[in-house]
Amino acid sequence: MPGSDVEARRAAIDAIPVRPASAAAPALAFPWPEPHRAAMFLSFDVDAESAWTGGNPAHADRLVTMSYGGYEARVGTPKLLELLDRLGLTATFFITGWTVDAYPAMAESILEAGHEIGHHGYHHLLPDPGSPFIVEEVERGLDALKRRLGVVPKGYRAPSGEFCEELRALLVRHGFLYSSSFRDDVRPYRHVLADGAAGTIELPVTASYDDWVLGLSTRVSPRPILSREQVLSIWTDELDEIRDWGAMVTTVLHPQCSGRPMRMRLLREFLLYAQGCGDVWIATGAEIAGRFARFEASGPR
Repeated sequence: MPGSDVEARRAAIDAIPVRPASAAAPALAFPWPEPHRAAMFLSFDVDAESAWTGGNPAHADRLVTMSYGGYEARVGTPKLLELLDRLGLTATFFITGWTVDAYPAMAESILEAGHEIGHHGYHHLLPDPGSPFIVEEVERGLDALKRRLGVVPKGYRAPSGEFCEELRALLVRHGFLYSSSFRDDVRPYRHVLADGAAGTIELPVTASYDDWVLGLSTRVSPRPILSREQVLSIWTDELDEIRDWGAMVTTVLHPQCSGRPMRMRLLREFLLYAQGCGDVWIATGAEIAGRFARFEASGPR
């Protein structure tokens, strides 16, 4: 490595702050609604084709690649809505603005079924530090949700699960109640901005409940697909331990993955298991964040 490259890398390393990435206080210990001793934030990410074009706009002309996303409106989302209705469950659907504009009838069907609508960017662009699209992605997504659905979302999930300080402050300015993107806890907590001001409530994601990682493989996103037995054991084991901890799991499910037949059967079996436990509060992000906010406001307990 040439000397100038070494020096540049050393300067970048030396600039890394020697402090935790998050200044948030330890998660508030508060009780879940009786008779529950644990919680599940049941949430879906509805990306449609924006899942593929957000990382590479050229995919828009690769029609088979795009068809993975198109499955959501044709089959995946309707089937998931049927499942949730049959089980009597209400979930949160984080939807990109592009998806709402491209598939308004699908987005309306989610809202009409009584589910919470959350913000998931507009073009599903990665909100990387220094990106010139961070503000535009948030504001265009808000516009689409308001214009098409009449919704002002309370919750936000970052496309591709990334964040930066600019985005954290932007969510506060736009009045979001909560975000759900970080992987650093098993209970809700309150973000702290760089200037020390209070940020949104965070409902941390449980990485093992991301179905995209476990059950979807394509030419442009190759990975092994785990079997029903493998995934079900991961999900039930994690839930059982969380129940012992009195904590929370957060799902990141995608209609273009979990809306497919074998994954639907798996999800149905898992949700029936969670309901059968009898002590897991399965709720929306707004419900969980609202409960956190009420106990936070009441002060130390």
